[in-house]
Order: sequence, then C-alpha cells, then structure tokens
Amino acid sequence: MKLEDLAKEYDKLQSKYGAKELNSIYNGGCSNNPDICFVFMNPTGKNPASLKEWSGIKSPWLGTKNIWDLFYSLDLMDKDIYEEIKRKKGSEWTPAFAEKVYNDVKKHKYFITNLGKCTQIDARPLPDSVYKEYLALLKQEIEIVNPKVIVLFGNQVSSIVLKEKISVSLCRKKEFKREINGKEYKFYSVFYPVGNGRFNIDKSIEDIKWIIKKVKK
Repeated sequence: MKLEDLAKEYDKLQSKYGAKELNSIYNGGCSNNPDICFVFMNPTGKNPASLKEWSGIKSPWLGTKNIWDLFYSLDLMDKDIYEEIKRKKGSEWTPAFAEKVYNDVKKHKYFITNLGKCTQIDARPLPDSVYKEYLALLKQEIEIVNPKVIVLFGNQVSSIVLKEKISVSLCRKKEFKREINGKEYKFYSVFYPVGNGRFNIDKSIEDIKWIIKKVKK
C-alpha cells in the first residue's frame, strides 16, 4: 500500500465529518523512514489546499505562519524558506511555493500529518469519536512511512493514539512503545505549540530538541 491509496478513505471521511465545500488535507514531507513523524490534530479552511480550485499538494499548515516558527527553532527548516513564509500572506501561497516548502521539510527528514484529516471551516474542537475514526488509517500511514519516532501533539491526540489517558505535562520526554502490525514504534507526547497552546511552544521546542538528540545517537 502507498500513501496515495489512503486519500480515497480520507475523502470519504471528509464528506462525513468535514466541511462539505472543502478538501481533505493529507500529509507531506519525507515519507521514507524519516527521523520524526509529527502528528497534529486536524486542518482548517485557512489552508489554501482545502479549496476546491487548489491544484497542488494537500499538505498540513500551508498558508500559515506560526507552526513554522517551531520547525525553524528546531533547525528543521532553512532560513531562506522560513523568511519567505513569514513574508507571505496566506492568500499568496501558490502550489509551487507549497511544493518548495515541503521539499525543505523532506530535506530535513521529517513527515507532517494530522490524526484527523477532516478539514473544518475554523479551529472548532472535534470529539474523540471523530478522531477515532481516523486511528486505523493513521496506523497504516505510520506503517507506510516507517518513521524512527512519532511525536504526538496535545493531550487529545496523544490519548487517542496511545489508547490511554495522557496529560502532556506529566509525561514530558517519556517514551511510549506501541506495536503496529507486529512492528514496535516509539511515541512521545508533546505540548500543542500553536493556537491556544502557543504559550507552550518553548516547552515543545525543548522536548523535541531532546527527542532529536536521541534519534541522532
């Protein structure tokens, strides 16, 4: 199975749980044994790839600025790309620029995805029941990509993926091991670094830097 094979399933769930007028957002970056797979919550209509007329990649965080502060602070983004992102308005992102950004992500050997691929008009909270509909697909995604470690952002995503009640503040830098189709993967739970979690970005950076050091050993 390939990542492209999962797109049809994501699109079905978009029609069920997402905004009908928007596209589902998939994933992007290094999809062949990356150092880290970053798992966020779900996309919003701020992403230009959610628009029906978009012709480029449907990857997370296109058209936004704040999340790239995290990746740049982690030395996971070239300065010229980062500065170009910070200069652009969301409406100025083109398919070519989106490709350029994700080529840089690929170069730095990480993969970005969301647990839920159902794009909402805004950043409204989703119930656990919706995210759980995507869990089996996320596991297939991880199996295909085969990352060295997986970073889960926030209590809700972490609890659903790890299938236990998680409070990030109580398990910082704690390694969780879970099997997917007979192979063991390493997971870490990290503070959500954007939106309401913006004030925790320094803790996210600290913990992910620690994780990167472990991966590089």
